[in-house]
Amino acid sequence: MRNRRTAVGALTLLAPLTLAACGNGTTTGDGSGSVRTGPRVTGVHWNVDSVTSGGQRTEAPDGAHVVIGPEGAARGNFGCNSFTAETRTDGDTITVRRTTTTAKGCAKDVQRFETAMSRAFSGELTAAVTGRTLTLTTRTGDSIALTSEPPAPLTGTTWTVTSLVSGSTASSLPAGTEKKARLTFGEDGSVRGTLGCNRFRSTATVTGSTITFGPAEGTRMMCPDPRMELERALLAVLDGRTTYRIDHRTLSLTAVNGEGLGATAPAPGR
Repeated sequence: MRNRRTAVGALTLLAPLTLAACGNGTTTGDGSGSVRTGPRVTGVHWNVDSVTSGGQRTEAPDGAHVVIGPEGAARGNFGCNSFTAETRTDGDTITVRRTTTTAKGCAKDVQRFETAMSRAFSGELTAAVTGRTLTLTTRTGDSIALTSEPPAPLTGTTWTVTSLVSGSTASSLPAGTEKKARLTFGEDGSVRGTLGCNRFRSTATVTGSTITFGPAEGTRMMCPDPRMELERALLAVLDGRTTYRIDHRTLSLTAVNGEGLGATAPAPGR
């Protein structure tokens, strides 16, 4: 199990902020006859773009993000380690508290970024939203730049299989099969892609949170054992009724027997 440590600084945002900004949000009167617009901050996946500390800007590693919960809880990733936190919000001021992070060893450049970000995510932060960007600024002038990223739709997205699931346990793909299996669901009720070796096509009937797969058709090539092992595992999942869940850009499929798969979608523009 991963050890967990409490960090001094991190981020949680509580409730939609009452900031002057464009976009959808709530409106509140302040008693002066004016109306302030609160942009939608909660329920949004915010990618971290960079941290500026001491006048030096550091680009964020891939995967650094923040998801702000509606009840004052947040979760995210510093680029290597994940975190959770709580905050108190007053207007455009966010007070960060109770941050907990994992304690994985990271590459030196990523660790430097995580250190800078944890220091910036500390104490009182001033938040400003402009369009799809969120800027958090500390009392000393350090800042974090974030950009909202839309969730991936089930249909029309190329989902790359990243893990196999058995019950509550997820495992990595067999060595040498990474990024070999992909699925794309069509608006016409079809699903097609590659299973690690052979290409396939089938039907996929979506009802609520379930997907029912029809018989698969495809090529019949023979491939090295790791790729055929992956293909057999995927065919067992993509057969009959499954439940599915999308968490931003991650898709989970689980068959009735508890076997399943995890897949991810590329970020927009990648």
